[in-house]
Amino acid sequence: MRISRSLAASLFVSSVSGALFSTAPAQPAPVSVLHNGHHFVNHGLVGVGRIPASARDKFGETIGSFSALTHDAKSWRRNADGTYAGTFYMQPDRGYNNPGTTNWRARFFTLSVTFSPTVAGAATQNQVGLTVADTTLLTEANGTPFTALDTAAGAAGVRAATATLPAMPQAFNGRLSIDAEGIVRLPDGSFFVSDEYGPYIYKFSAGGVLQSAIRPPAALVPQRAGADSFASNNPAPGQPAPNPIDPTVGRQNNQGLEGLTLSPDGKTLFALLQSAARQDGGTGGASLIRFNTRLLAYDISGATPTLKGEYVLQLPTTKTAAGATLVCAQSEILAINNTQFLVLARDAGFGHTYPIATSTYRKILIYDISAATNIAGSKFDDPANPIAPAGVLDASIKPATRAEFIDLNDSAQLAKFGLHNGPTDDNNNLYEKWEAMTLVPALDPATPNDYFLFVGNDNDFITQSGLQDGVAYAHPSGMENDSMLLVYRLSLPGRLLNLSSRAQTGTGSSAHVIGFVAGGPRPKTFLIRGVGAALGDLGVAGALNDPILTLFNSSGATVASNDTWGDNANAADIRSAASATGAFALGERSRDAALLITLDPGAYTAQVNGVGGASGVSLLEVYELP
Repeated sequence: MRISRSLAASLFVSSVSGALFSTAPAQPAPVSVLHNGHHFVNHGLVGVGRIPASARDKFGETIGSFSALTHDAKSWRRNADGTYAGTFYMQPDRGYNNPGTTNWRARFFTLSVTFSPTVAGAATQNQVGLTVADTTLLTEANGTPFTALDTAAGAAGVRAATATLPAMPQAFNGRLSIDAEGIVRLPDGSFFVSDEYGPYIYKFSAGGVLQSAIRPPAALVPQRAGADSFASNNPAPGQPAPNPIDPTVGRQNNQGLEGLTLSPDGKTLFALLQSAARQDGGTGGASLIRFNTRLLAYDISGATPTLKGEYVLQLPTTKTAAGATLVCAQSEILAINNTQFLVLARDAGFGHTYPIATSTYRKILIYDISAATNIAGSKFDDPANPIAPAGVLDASIKPATRAEFIDLNDSAQLAKFGLHNGPTDDNNNLYEKWEAMTLVPALDPATPNDYFLFVGNDNDFITQSGLQDGVAYAHPSGMENDSMLLVYRLSLPGRLLNLSSRAQTGTGSSAHVIGFVAGGPRPKTFLIRGVGAALGDLGVAGALNDPILTLFNSSGATVASNDTWGDNANAADIRSAASATGAFALGERSRDAALLITLDPGAYTAQVNGVGGASGVSLLEVYELP
């Protein structure tokens, strides 16, 4: 993201903080947060890594840093000595801007990463080893590179739609413009990249070649004088500024799709607008009413991405040392599952290289959309119907819930590795823009629900020995601003070991029902049983002789059903699963029902009825397999 140094961001935050738990002497205590019935634990900072600000890529140009971050899940491994290694992908934004944008070729970097967690801290900041292994340019199908130049003003800034692509942001030199801010990687090696100009989401091959583009709902597309106008008021030297400076509707200048993440099951792509659209209260960069922003959810399981969800997230607010209220725009989103997210929000204009060296707000929040209103396809996708006129959210819309989780400015955590949040501005003072996150498993059998969260900064290409688009430069601050990664160890909502309920069971309103949640960031396997006949064998009077078991998702759709467990093709696996979880054995020919099923994260309901309307006592059980 590129915004003026006087720009500040804000948001209303409700936090739920849990108890603090003791750890080793002199170590900052873990922080536990309870949100919507789920526990999230931050065990603290366990590592730091740097890429020097002056580092160059294979084209000899300044690297820049972490506007976004993702990883190759298959590459991540834990070594016998407790260290880790894997491949990450770093997405910079539009390069060095001083003054204006340049014809820098858009790209992403492949990083070889090593990691040695250090719970106690260290005098060095080399726990994360970072090697730039490759640079991949983003190009059109004909090989023409994307440019970092701001979109041209007026009609010249819009390339006409084709049979396969929507109208696209275009620079004055005819190249497609992109200010890349989010990146996710698919199992086949291809990438989705979100940008600020459109704000669009682009699909690129593993080699960086454009394959498709997603145009967001009209409410997010910037317009001036009733026409698409993608310029962000950062023209190249000699090029005209847009007129008017700000769009009349759609995303605010430099406040596009800053956050991009993929659900752990790989089926849903989420994109988050940095702050409110113009008509929704985003009436200026520092507006105090721009806290109602939008989260888009696209189903990517088919050939063409389809918008299936759209939700309101309300951003936090903070106060400066002088007492001014600021809205904290979000900088990145990370899906824990299909309804829960980590969102990085921060103030603006404070930190390393800035006149004010101390930040007031850099935090990672938990957002949950499970009870939020889905406005996808509604009247609110028309900019004529704002979700929040003058910043007041429409009464028909319920926003996502939220809680504060990780404070990047925590002085005790930073001090473990020689870092600080002002007031002295040296190379160990955190820079303003923290904009990237990726989550990898700890792969620790003793703590199967532990993960490492890597958080990266956007260093704005600030160095004294820079080179971009063939032009050498030195930032006027006289400082170096390294690319950095901070690593936190987290415990995320874990296993549901067992639920069981015994009840008199009939049909309709007398059905036997249990609700449960498949938590965590990835699919899990469950053994679900509706037992009746076996209860009779155990001496229970009036047992339901022939139960039928049905599983529903949170939308009420049937996921699976079973009448007689032995008729399942995986009956042998069901028997083994019962043994592994400690469940009592069912008779080989019993008419009890059972399912062994792998479920995506989310809420589910299991229901038992009697076949043919019969009634009796049933036992309903849910086991999560190890």
